[in-house]
Amino acid sequence: MAGKVKPIPDGCHTVTPHLIVRGAEKAIDFYKKAFGAEELCRCPGPNGKVMHAEIQIGNSHVYMCEEFPDMGCKSPQAYNGSPVTLHLYVEDVDASYKKAVAAGATATMPVTDMFWGDRFGKLKDPFGHEWSIATHKEDLTPEEMEKRMAKEFANPSCK
Repeated sequence: MAGKVKPIPDGCHTVTPHLIVRGAEKAIDFYKKAFGAEELCRCPGPNGKVMHAEIQIGNSHVYMCEEFPDMGCKSPQAYNGSPVTLHLYVEDVDASYKKAVAAGATATMPVTDMFWGDRFGKLKDPFGHEWSIATHKEDLTPEEMEKRMAKEFANPSCK
């Protein structure tokens, strides 16, 4: 007799991103090169396109499928961009950022030390998904963060 089925599968968290991608096979390869993803599974559909795939980046699973517009599954390219950003914490943001750009990501905000204690930058992957990437550098109190934020936004060069 099998054990009790877990309501949240091993390796999954309460929230798991599920990306719709135009070119899922290429996206899986990109995420391996850019973010060190490990492919956990890939289920091809009758037309050979990826119906479902799972990768793991760090300790998090990411689901994905191919774009199927006739079924309401549209990639960011179908909308001319994405209103969603996936946030990725890494050990070394500078090295990870450079690796992602070398793999084909577009740099949209250079890596910078931020007022909230992270070293942080932003990227767009070749499939239209937005990523922020960071390494946490300092634990700050809300008061320290508020002071830094006020100083940052009082700076006229801040845009």
